[in-house]
Amino acid sequence: MGPVRSELMWQAVVDAVEIAGSGDPLDVLDLGGGTGGDAVRLAQLGHRVTVVDPSPDALASLHRRGVEAGLARPVRAVQGDTNDLLDHVEPASFDLVVCHGVLEHVDDPGFALSTVGTVLRPGGHVSVVVAGRNAAVAARALAGDFVTARTLLGRTADTWDVRSMGPRRFVLDELEGLLAAGGFRPLAANGLRVFADLVPSAIVDTEPGARDALYALERLVRTSPEFSGLSAGLQSIAHLDSEEAPPNPGGNSATL
Repeated sequence: MGPVRSELMWQAVVDAVEIAGSGDPLDVLDLGGGTGGDAVRLAQLGHRVTVVDPSPDALASLHRRGVEAGLARPVRAVQGDTNDLLDHVEPASFDLVVCHGVLEHVDDPGFALSTVGTVLRPGGHVSVVVAGRNAAVAARALAGDFVTARTLLGRTADTWDVRSMGPRRFVLDELEGLLAAGGFRPLAANGLRVFADLVPSAIVDTEPGARDALYALERLVRTSPEFSGLSAGLQSIAHLDSEEAPPNPGGNSATL
């Protein structure tokens, strides 16, 4: 097993594939997939994967990673973002969109999810992972920064200014509300890294069996509302509820 945090994030992708798939290879869009850590592993499992990311350096690393993995079917790499996504991929062309670590950065998360719905086939699925606001509040309070903790506690995803406050933070109700407004029906919610970001690396790396035990504990509590609400990451796996993909989104634009 690799680092616990990385493996937990990979398992979130696996969970989404299991819900979205029927055992056959899927057409997967990894939106904001960066250097392809997840995309290459998905391709190794036989899925047809496209990565859309605004960073040319990240996409170059993705290409190298794919070559080193000896993929029979290369990952398609596209430089773009949620604003110009439909310039690069066809509507209704994917079974699953992996949208992890994207909505924290866009100007308009609702627009981004509308675009996701457009590129999904009818009945397709999306996996969204966002940063949890309650975890950020707890982290700042534990660090003694009570003013920032109180400020974060008083914010909502709607009132968050990513330019002045950094990446947006969510609670699960906000995320699922955005999905519902975009025509999605949430199917599963998981807390990611409930403890992993709090446990010192020295313990995980030196104590015999600590890594496996922490991973098992995280998997155990991921669906518990009592714990998942305090997780560093929040995942919602949702189904495109309409019979047809949503129309081409308009209005305000958003970028990764």
